Amino acid sequence: MNFEDIYKAYWDKVFRLCMGYFNDYPLAQDLAQDVFARVWQYLPSFKGESSVGSWIFRIATNICLRQGERQRRISQTEVPPPDVSVEAADDRSLHVQALYKAISGLSETDRLIISLYLVDLKQSEIAQITGMSQVNVRVRIHRIKSILAKKLRGNEE
Repeated sequence: MNFEDIYKAYWDKVFRLCMGYFNDYPLAQDLAQDVFARVWQYLPSFKGESSVGSWIFRIATNICLRQGERQRRISQTEVPPPDVSVEAADDRSLHVQALYKAISGLSETDRLIISLYLVDLKQSEIAQITGMSQVNVRVRIHRIKSILAKKLRGNEE
């Protein structure tokens, strides 16, 4: 698989992972670009010990974790970035925005797990990327879904 094919196949999923983790559209775009810059850089040395997708999502996870660490170091007195608003948003995009907002309130590990899940990765792949057992991933996904459902129901009331 060449870089162009990889980029076309994984851009949307990597972007959604970054968006789910940070709920910041411009930042998610920047991070996704960083991911593919690393993929481009390291593709010649990719050994195929895992699937290309698992390898790419591991890179994306590491980049998101590093960005989270950088953001935590920023002074708490700074003004938080504004929420991205979409003019004339349709009902579906409002639900997606509410979901991203709810995800952004989760712990760092839970944000990564559910973001990987939402880009249709198998639980076994999520376990490989996060270093958790598959059983632990399955239990956490169930709990995260329950938490998100409660948060989203609370927004509708």
